[in-house]
Amino acid sequence: MFRIVLACTGIPSAEGPSGAEAIREEFAHRPWHTNVKCTWDGVGLILQADNDFDSNGLALMDEFSDAISACLSDAGKGSVEVLSVDALADESR
Repeated sequence: MFRIVLACTGIPSAEGPSGAEAIREEFAHRPWHTNVKCTWDGVGLILQADNDFDSNGLALMDEFSDAISACLSDAGKGSVEVLSVDALADESR
């Protein structure tokens, strides 16, 4: 299992808080990602999610970009980057 954290900067501040909420709702329809959190930190959108297949964060990054386009009326010049990918310990052992 991997915990992935992404950031999207360049989003207009007027879109941030409502955009984070809409993206959280969008990811509720994507059950292959768990423990999804999306927040607005005043500068950008931060998305955190767990999954068992995305060891480099690129699949989540692609879906995050799609969700931004679908959920925000003005994505500005948003740019998404992978902040971290951490392998989580297998708690079933």
